[in-house]
Amino acid sequence: MAVLGTSYAFAQERTLYWGSSNPDVSLLQQQLKNWGYYRARVDGVFGNATQQAVINFQRLNGLVPDGVVGASTWSALGYSPGENVSYHESVGVSRGVTNRDEIYLLARVIEGEAANEPFAGKVAVGAVILNRLRSALFPHTLAGVIYQPHAFESVANGQYNRPASQESLQAAAMSMNGWDPTGGALYFWNPAKAISPWVWTKNIISQIGRHIFAR
Repeated sequence: MAVLGTSYAFAQERTLYWGSSNPDVSLLQQQLKNWGYYRARVDGVFGNATQQAVINFQRLNGLVPDGVVGASTWSALGYSPGENVSYHESVGVSRGVTNRDEIYLLARVIEGEAANEPFAGKVAVGAVILNRLRSALFPHTLAGVIYQPHAFESVANGQYNRPASQESLQAAAMSMNGWDPTGGALYFWNPAKAISPWVWTKNIISQIGRHIFAR
């Protein structure tokens, strides 16, 4: 797997349809969004809005409008079997974070903090870090947020230095594109670990995987 520009071999053999939920659905949604067919949130879940966007795309591109994304629809979307899809190129990066080194830095922290969490949990950790960029309570650079003393356990213990997985790289891209499963959280923690009691004074929003998210 390439690191940066952050690519992976696109799994075009994976047919997508209503009810699918995986990183390829996020890629599909983003491409449809880029081309004006999809206006909902990029969330990696193939629901009614995604299906309708696919049908509209298929109808206007001479494909059978069945709402199923197979080889012909992937090809019409610009992807070929085995193609290396660049996260940086296929997913529009926002929030003022565009440097490829910063994308990988975010992915490394996601890997360190949430390697064993579900995909949405990885995106959520990235979203918390990016939410801090916009808060007056935290530094206003990605490096400043990440290296703030005692901010992240994986930075303090060096776990973030291990290579980022494919899923962590895509989670970084999805969070930079604006997907925030937490709803604006600034903090997260695993209640099974020893933590400072002050975190429980925060306004808890949700739990994703084993992490609690709060603001």
